[in-house]
Amino acid sequence: MGAFDKAKDKAEQLKGRAKEKVGDATDNHSMANEGRAEELKGKAKEEFHDFREEGDDKLHDAKERLTDDDRRHNERR
Repeated sequence: MGAFDKAKDKAEQLKGRAKEKVGDATDNHSMANEGRAEELKGKAKEEFHDFREEGDDKLHDAKERLTDDDRRHNERR
């Protein structure tokens, strides 16, 4: 995941957390719930991006291993 995506996800979490705190402080349950939802949405996006990045890394590693194995096989010929 790029640094920009990570920053956006964190910003969404912080915005949601702030909104939740303001809602709690003003006894505005609707705002507090919206804030919780925004924070969770940001966290879910972050987890998804991390998961996708990990998968991309594993795929890249597998491709490298296959390429290396193929190269070694061709050298033996």
